[in-house]
Amino acid sequence: MANRLIGDLPKVGIRPVIDGRENGVRESLESQVMDLAKAAANFIEETLRFPSGEKVECVIADTCIGGVAEAAMCANKFKKEGVGVSLTVTPCWCYGTEVMDTDPLLPKAVWGFNGTERPGAVYLAAALAGYTQKGLPTFGIYGRDVQDVGDTTIPADVQEKIIRFVKAG
Repeated sequence: MANRLIGDLPKVGIRPVIDGRENGVRESLESQVMDLAKAAANFIEETLRFPSGEKVECVIADTCIGGVAEAAMCANKFKKEGVGVSLTVTPCWCYGTEVMDTDPLLPKAVWGFNGTERPGAVYLAAALAGYTQKGLPTFGIYGRDVQDVGDTTIPADVQEKIIRFVKAG
């Protein structure tokens, strides 16, 4: 089957959000948060294809998103890159309404990593409440099992939820 679309195929945008507090907090999380974003992107790109056979491509924000300015830079990049769905990932607490994706036209999901020492679940709940307040439907993704902080694997139940979201988007 050939690509019958005119124009480029949509991409999946990955938004690594982080606790923006500096002087040790943000810095201690940077690599873990970006590794989570890279793991999600690799999983999506290795797993999904368009009906015409092309690989689904992911675009990751240039930096972790810890505040409004970085969220705006990410939104600008996603617009330029042709992102059609947005997946926010985090293992930690973040200031929900400061880092959220506010584009009303992009389908969005948030994966709050269920880790041993970081409250990704707390961020997920806060972010989903913020999206609800703004009237922006958002798909929440949370793993059933608690993972160790250094575990970069994506559990099977989370994989299924990510695939469902990206396919639907």
